[in-house]
Amino acid sequence: MMHTTNFMKLNKTFTTVIGAMTLTASLAGCYGQPLSTREKGTLVGTGVGAVGGAVVGSAVGAPLAGAAIGGVAGGATGFAVGNHIQNEQHGD
Repeated sequence: MMHTTNFMKLNKTFTTVIGAMTLTASLAGCYGQPLSTREKGTLVGTGVGAVGGAVVGSAVGAPLAGAAIGGVAGGATGFAVGNHIQNEQHGD
């Protein structure tokens, strides 16, 4: 039997994860031109980081803070990886 508080935590986490994914998809949809490798890396890193951060943050009772921190860290990592790949592709 699941306690009401556990269900509320799970519901809040699920809502946060869906919100982070929706925001990421919305930002990607607003961009008119095809994304560069650097931009794709940043976008994917931000999304994955936000979702992962929300899941980890929910374990300590702060899913929104976890999503924000995870999104920033994931975006920075995604940018670095995408930038490296793009530079390799262009021979820089």
